[in-house]
Amino acid sequence: MRISWETLWNDIHTCERCGLHAGCTQKVPGQGDVHAPLMLIGEGPGEQEDRQGLAFVGPAGQLLTKMLDAIQLPRDRVYICNVVKCRPPRNRQPSPEEMQACIGHLRAQVALVRPRVIVLLGATAVSAVLGPDLRITRCRGQWFEKKGVSILATYHPSALLRDPAKKRDAWTDLKRVRDRLKELDLYSDLYKEDEA
Repeated sequence: MRISWETLWNDIHTCERCGLHAGCTQKVPGQGDVHAPLMLIGEGPGEQEDRQGLAFVGPAGQLLTKMLDAIQLPRDRVYICNVVKCRPPRNRQPSPEEMQACIGHLRAQVALVRPRVIVLLGATAVSAVLGPDLRITRCRGQWFEKKGVSILATYHPSALLRDPAKKRDAWTDLKRVRDRLKELDLYSDLYKEDEA
């Protein structure tokens, strides 16, 4: 039997499976179109996300919005979430144990949304979804197929803010995502017309 959104939300908001819950202001489950063919998975909430209870609303989130705009995809037509739902202290990378404690929530989200394409934003998402032996520097830009879902890894927007030289590769990856959505005949349902 498949879990419901209501049950999942309750499970996330009452979760105490790891120590991260004790230090967060609020849980950040994720948001967007729950029927979206495109899902983006990041690492974990930062300071702004922890404060607002929404994924990708800080500086990295603002960049992510611009990245989606560049391929004419409105944020509200995709689903965005993170591997862990509580902010790690000082925005550190979640530990393998913390990721493992939260992976059931992420799997439930994928099962509920049923995306056709998933974009993994950064090393933590790659490790959680594709396995800890893969490195973002080696698998970035490559397509993986898992249970009928096309999965592409690219840099996390925060990495692009720290190292703008990576933006060119991220742009190439975004165009691959757009092209895959077109191949699957999903892009026309998502994209927004240029207003020019």
